Amino acid sequence: MTDSDPGLHLPGTSAAEHLPPAYPERAAHGTAPRLRAWQEEAIRLYLDENPRDFLASATPGAGKTTFALRLAAILRSNRTVSQIIVVAPTEHLKTQWADAAARAGIRLNPNYSNGDGLGYGRHFHGVAVTYAQIAMKPVQHRLLTESADTLVILDEVHHGGDALSWGDAIREAYGSAKRRLSLTGTPFRSDDAPIPFVQYAPQGDGSRVSLTDYDYGYGRALADGIVRPVIFMVYAGKMRWQTSAGEEMEAALGEGNTKDITSQAWRTALDPSGEWIAKVLRAADRRLSEVRQQIPDAGGLVIATDHAAAKSYAKQLREITGEEVALILSDDSTASEQIDEFSMGAKKTLRWMVAVRMVSEGVDVPRLAVGVYATSSSTPLFFAQAIGRFVRSRRRGEVASVFIPNVPALMQLAAELEKERNHVLEGPKSAEEMWDAEAALMAEAEREDRASNELEEAEFKYQALASDAHFDRAVFDGAEFGGYAEVESEEELDFLGFPGLLEPQEVKALLQQRQARQARRSATRQGLLEHPPERAEAPEALHRTLGEQRKLLNSLVGMYSKVSGEPHKDIHTELRRVCGGPAVAQASVTQLQKRIDLLRRRLRP
Repeated sequence: MTDSDPGLHLPGTSAAEHLPPAYPERAAHGTAPRLRAWQEEAIRLYLDENPRDFLASATPGAGKTTFALRLAAILRSNRTVSQIIVVAPTEHLKTQWADAAARAGIRLNPNYSNGDGLGYGRHFHGVAVTYAQIAMKPVQHRLLTESADTLVILDEVHHGGDALSWGDAIREAYGSAKRRLSLTGTPFRSDDAPIPFVQYAPQGDGSRVSLTDYDYGYGRALADGIVRPVIFMVYAGKMRWQTSAGEEMEAALGEGNTKDITSQAWRTALDPSGEWIAKVLRAADRRLSEVRQQIPDAGGLVIATDHAAAKSYAKQLREITGEEVALILSDDSTASEQIDEFSMGAKKTLRWMVAVRMVSEGVDVPRLAVGVYATSSSTPLFFAQAIGRFVRSRRRGEVASVFIPNVPALMQLAAELEKERNHVLEGPKSAEEMWDAEAALMAEAEREDRASNELEEAEFKYQALASDAHFDRAVFDGAEFGGYAEVESEEELDFLGFPGLLEPQEVKALLQQRQARQARRSATRQGLLEHPPERAEAPEALHRTLGEQRKLLNSLVGMYSKVSGEPHKDIHTELRRVCGGPAVAQASVTQLQKRIDLLRRRLRP
């Protein structure tokens, strides 16, 4: 690097003057991408403040990698640092970072392993490693960091709090680094484990909130046309399953059931042999066909809970489409190559990819436009990262569609997509509590790794019996549109059939138009055309909570007892015999409604 390099920061110059028009080592060739406004703004802020630690939060798809590598190139060109170390969550992302760095004129070795000691090749400017690698040999990585003036880029830095030992290892390895740049698309965790090198501000209630040096949220990125607007296609339906006690349960997604009933109904919906997921996959493929009319290479991604489900979903999609489906499993040694092939290689024309958790974070497949959230994870962190796979825009006007089950936790996350969230730590914890937290996190990780085995064991305790699906509503920009609609009905096709290229304001207008059309159809069927309802009629009982159902049932039982002279207990037993299901305390909204309907019929004069 010479003093004439465009990225050189000369004494007495401003941040704006030394912001290079392209990566320093490739500017002459004109191959570097032009910086977006937020990237220039963040780099200027960094160079003006010249901090040792800097946390940048930018929504998935906004270009965190480009920002970080441009800044790394500047810091190398002005000789602030000479070595670059990138820490990523997965092996695949190491390669992705190395490829992006090469385009920026920075040579990173993604194949460096702990067995290589302190040598990674003299022709490289640094290495790309994983958080797991650091945790195995933190002292070695500290020595590597201290061997030169080093910039450490911590990608998706919230993973630094995955376990107490991980956080300690990262602090040990990079505590002496000259510069640390932390990146995240979700500056929060689902627990209260502290994130290394992140500052926290104390709050009045004893908690602490993370401080972000630069924030570029989804709302701003959407307004700038950098990310796609996301429409959530919500599907509900009736589920039947058998519990470990042998009780047959029935419930509908979207009802106000207990957490246990909701969880079991959700699991039944995702059962590969059931009709719910089969209908949703067909609907998602139909939506993808519509999108591909404007975006010919648009692809779809199904995120599955475990390997067995992923394989089954892929088989169903092959039958639906008549073509190959890319199947990515988290323990597959060729996963990185398969993702690259689907993104831009030999399989770049395939319609569908099915994957387990590994594709939910950091993986860049810009052509993904349709998704099916077929996993049982409902943490804000995982949901945000999963939806981040679909918001990466290549040109203005592209729209993303994600199919989700009507589960309260997911509905809330979908409605709050634009809201910013910071990482909040509770008050001080004892060392024993910290170790307990780590043990819980490690146990959760082990459970995920053993997902398939646990599923087999669970078959002795739980059995999915039947499921069905209907289009329930569309959620966009926090608002809901549409209503109950049978699969392949005109109402459903209205929402599946809108174009794949629309501005955000056009999306909202079109959804409102579809909702009005659906309301008119419903009103015509009911003979209420003069005063059409705002939404199509929903299944009975969805408006009542579980507590209200129980109270109503008990009131009706009391009334029937006065008429018949039978004890309350005998009436409840008879209702269970006729209608099926467990005792009132364990019954779902649907099962309680059947008993309510039966009593009402018997009480009629």
